[in-house]
Amino acid sequence: MAGTGKKVTVVGAGFYGSTTAQRLAEYDVFDTVVLTDIIEGKPEGLALDLNQSRPIEGFETKVVGVTTGTDGSGYEATAGSDIVVITAGLPRKPGMSRMDLIETNAKIVRSVAEQVAKHSPDAVVIVVSNPLDEMTALTAMATGFDKKKVIGQAGMLDTARFTNNVAEAANVPVSSVTTLTLGSHGDTMVPVPSACSVEGKPLSDVLDQAKIDELVDRTRNGGAEVVALLKTGSAYYAPSAAAARMAKAVAQDSGAVMPVCTWVDGEYGIAGVYLGVEAEIGAGGVRRVVERDLSDSELTGLKAAAAAVRAKQADVADL
Repeated sequence: MAGTGKKVTVVGAGFYGSTTAQRLAEYDVFDTVVLTDIIEGKPEGLALDLNQSRPIEGFETKVVGVTTGTDGSGYEATAGSDIVVITAGLPRKPGMSRMDLIETNAKIVRSVAEQVAKHSPDAVVIVVSNPLDEMTALTAMATGFDKKKVIGQAGMLDTARFTNNVAEAANVPVSSVTTLTLGSHGDTMVPVPSACSVEGKPLSDVLDQAKIDELVDRTRNGGAEVVALLKTGSAYYAPSAAAARMAKAVAQDSGAVMPVCTWVDGEYGIAGVYLGVEAEIGAGGVRRVVERDLSDSELTGLKAAAAAVRAKQADVADL
């Protein structure tokens, strides 16, 4: 298939980046997937390997690997990208919070964002580097792009984790479960029980409150649970699936409604902050924020998340 003329770049060829590139290539909706990294030869090697899988998996998308330098060399290969996924930065180690990464990753993400703005001024940027909400805000500042064109991947992942946790607890197929998380990616994540159902029944009809609270807590700590088990590196299969689906929605101008980290400007009575909410995704990034009726406690949680993220986003402007 391919042949849409679309080009997507994935910055960072670690497990997250390389798996994202694989998913994007296998969708076969892009002409080109560019994979970059600062480790010499790594992206080129992965691209060669991925291209050799094309006859087996039956896709035509070409994967291009390029080593980039801290001076911006190599980024010319990314020029004219329609979408850029930024995975660059250090992953967590056991015992680390996402916030522990903020200074190191801010420097990395800022330099990447500046190169993206230079070579792909019309791109939609999907940020997945941690701490997520802050790095998304920083990318918007560093690129100078319209805020609707810079979105963060978190809600898709947190919602998927919550759905999987509920499906396992209720012993039902994941396809029969609907969940939603809003807020930030981390401690101020806001699960939305009023939007959660199992086989069409409210979640509270299927599981008792203590069990729901336990699953919410497990979801909130979902990344740390994986990090603690792996001991080196962090989750990448589920996160890459989420980022790739967001990129596909942009590429196909689908109008899909997804929980993402986006600029909130008056919705829910909250303004001037990047926050996890539901949004309609299209070719220009976020078409609009989709507001739903929240319970008082859910809205209070969302406002608390906004306050926490706003404080950190102010800090990150100087990093």
